[in-house]
Parts: sequence; structure tokens; C-alpha cells
Amino acid sequence: MEALALGRSLAGALQRFVLPYRCLLCGAAGDNGLDLCGECARELPRNRLCCARCALPLPEPAALCGQCQRRPPPWDAAWVPFRYAWPLDRLESRFKFSANLAAGRVLTALWLREPSPVALPDWILPVPLHVGRLRQRGYNQALELARPLARQLGPGLRLDGLARQRATAAQTELGALQRRRNVRGCFVANERVAWPAHVALLDDVMTTGATLAECARVLKRAGVQRVDVWALARAPASKA
Repeated sequence: MEALALGRSLAGALQRFVLPYRCLLCGAAGDNGLDLCGECARELPRNRLCCARCALPLPEPAALCGQCQRRPPPWDAAWVPFRYAWPLDRLESRFKFSANLAAGRVLTALWLREPSPVALPDWILPVPLHVGRLRQRGYNQALELARPLARQLGPGLRLDGLARQRATAAQTELGALQRRRNVRGCFVANERVAWPAHVALLDDVMTTGATLAECARVLKRAGVQRVDVWALARAPASKA
């Protein structure tokens, strides 16, 4: 074990010498083992004042925000450590739309440095892409974020639990009601899977939560007792 640890340490030192860490946002020297400098890292918008149920940013933390009191979401708890704002939104955009996997590695490393939930799920399920969108993009950003989290935190990573059975319009320019209608009925649970009691759905960004809500409803109907939602970042306010 000591020889293995020494080998990893030497490999890391060699990597830093040949390819030193460089901030993906401003180009300065990277810090703390990341392609992100200390100054940019300090600007990251953490989501510590939020609704415990849906992670909506709030002036004060609350068990339920007004929206969750009026319309409780179909999931049980949320873990969303960042707000979708500068400079995290720049890294996320590069990762999701520009195939910058280095930005994805930084985002996952940042996520793993945040306090994790006390109750960990049995499985992590990344929100699936439709096969056409996956072919176009070349990778599923939710899956790329989920792999290191599953490896370090311990839950199993399942890719066969949910399927996206029809293509949908991009959610980006849609309002809350349109988003719900857009994803209604587009996910299906694998009937051959023996579902555990507790799973976590994982996506990159939660805006209105429409996609995660539709997935959670499908999982609850399949027999999952507890569904949590995990996302890297939460948009500060839902679109009307």
C-alpha cells in the first residue's frame, strides 16, 4: 500500500511538472489540485441558504419553501451544493455544450469537496438522454458527473434503471408549465430491475425541477420508497 501511495504521489508530481494546473476561467495558475485558481474558487456561489426539499436559494434556510408548501415535489430530499451563477455557470456551460471534459472534472471535484448527505442512497441514477441527443452530444453530462461521485461515496451507479423513450424539445427556453408538459411521459422505468428502497437521481443543473420530478414519479410508481435528487447547481429562481 505504501508503494502504491508513493507511486501515485510521484505520478501526481510528474503530471504537475509536465502539465501544471491552469485555471479554466482566468488562465492563472491552478490551486489545490484543480484547474481553478484560488481567487476564482472563492467566488463560487455555494447554495447554503436554501429549501431543504427542493434546494431553491432563499434568504434564510427553510424545511419547505412557499413553492414546496403549495406543490410538494415527488422526491424526498435534495442535495444541490451550488447556485447556478458566475463563475460556476461558465464552467458548466463549457462542460455541457462545448465538450470540455476538463471543466467537468473540475466541477465533480468541487462537488465532492462539499459535505455529502447523511443518508446515502443504494443507487445513483443519472438522468438519461434520448439516444438522438446522446449521439449528437457524444456523452451524457449527468453520467460524467455521477461516475466519480459513485466511486468515492459508495452507492452503485445504474445506467439501466431509467430510459428516455422519446425525444423532447430543449428545456432551456421554456417556462415552468411548458417544461412539465415537455417531459411528461418521456421516461420509463426498467421493469426487470429489482429496485432498492433508496435511490438518488442525478442531473447537472436544476432549474424548475420538471425533469427530475417526472423521473421521481416514474421511480415511485416502480416501487422505490425514497427518491432523492442530486444536482450540481440550482437556478436561483424558476421561470414563470
